[in-house]
Amino acid sequence: MKTVWEKLSNAEMKAVFEFSEGYKKYLDAGKTERECVTSAVALAKKSGFKDFAAMKNKKLKAGDKVYFINKEKNLCLYVIGSEPLVNGLNILGAHIDSPRIDVKQVPLYEQDGLVLMDTHYYGGIKKYQWVAQPMALHGVICKKDGTKIVVAIGEKESDPVVGISDLLIHLAQEQLTKTASKVVEGEDLNLLVGSIPSAKAKENKVKAYLLDLLKKDYNIEEDDFISAELEIVPAGKARDYGLDRSMVMGYGHDDRICAYTSLIAILEMNKPKRTSCCILVDKEEIGSTGNTGMQSRFFENTIAELLEATSGFADLKFRKTLENSKMLSSDVSAGFDPNYPSVFEKKNTAFLGMGLCLNKYTGSRGKGGSSDANPEFIAQIRNLFDTAKVQFQTAELGRVDAGGGGTIAYILANLNMEVIDAGIAVQNMHAPYEVASKADIYEAYRGYKAFLEKMK
Repeated sequence: MKTVWEKLSNAEMKAVFEFSEGYKKYLDAGKTERECVTSAVALAKKSGFKDFAAMKNKKLKAGDKVYFINKEKNLCLYVIGSEPLVNGLNILGAHIDSPRIDVKQVPLYEQDGLVLMDTHYYGGIKKYQWVAQPMALHGVICKKDGTKIVVAIGEKESDPVVGISDLLIHLAQEQLTKTASKVVEGEDLNLLVGSIPSAKAKENKVKAYLLDLLKKDYNIEEDDFISAELEIVPAGKARDYGLDRSMVMGYGHDDRICAYTSLIAILEMNKPKRTSCCILVDKEEIGSTGNTGMQSRFFENTIAELLEATSGFADLKFRKTLENSKMLSSDVSAGFDPNYPSVFEKKNTAFLGMGLCLNKYTGSRGKGGSSDANPEFIAQIRNLFDTAKVQFQTAELGRVDAGGGGTIAYILANLNMEVIDAGIAVQNMHAPYEVASKADIYEAYRGYKAFLEKMK
């Protein structure tokens, strides 16, 4: 099979590169879930979407565009279709959290003339990849009086960066005998943030200097870290990757690459037959738990609100609406890496540049934790993509028993709707900088849009 690149006209090639420029801007602006929601809402408003919570008239009709925000960390967008809601929705669902390192609630300490922050990593990472890298601090600090301080330090050229130190090679003889999982321990991911001593303090002088600085610049007291949500993420912008600029390298492809393509697809919907939906959720990397993860009731509550605003709510109608819905769980897949061929089974592997990737099942070992899509639904998807001339490939997440992973697919499948994972192949997944093909990014957008428009 030819790559997507080989099938593109000059005009299509231009569209691929232009689309990726928008994606890179979204990636740069959204290094946390909150930032992703803020950016998505700004784009949605430009496309005519309204905040349902702020609407006085809660009655909706075909063509109306609304969104719901949950605790600033997840978002549901809807374009109301001409068919009754009970006929089901066409749903795109992606997560906007990414692996990272979080600052602990009591983080600051001074040791040997340096001031550091204690951390706890979030999601599955190779810890050794996150040391000796320029890092930025993003998030919010909430004070007792209700004030919320937004933090984003390390992205501007004039900003300082922070980081986690690594042991110099000259003294690493013992360290290099350890297994990769032990080279850097979780409790050793301590963030170096300062070294200037205070002229006034008698003890913990470097920590005192830093606290004075935080008070002066941000009005932050040490106790305010208790009610803070600070994420340590790679500093800097997404970049073109490869001498031919065919790929994008950046932090957070998993899964903001699918979030952005899903978002743009729904923003371009006008008056579909079936109601279109895009879900952007938090906490997937740690099991989709909590009140901003896919396992929360937020999504179901928004469906109840939509029913009440269109034809009136009834419990049976609510359940049938969910059961009649169809979903693409938009999440990334492992892109084949010729440096590590032994963990892939080539016939069932995703390749960069080969288009949108369908994963019938994810999970690990004996498909554990997977929803395992029904073949009847897969046949519908195949027909839809072929008709729309969307190039797709099929894959699984590595060789049997080589590892595995999960998505939000099974959670929606629990509501008895048809679901399949459909995403973009990525290399370096969960590393500080991941890599994806621009051709696949654009083809995913085309596939998602076709799904919203044409799936019956």
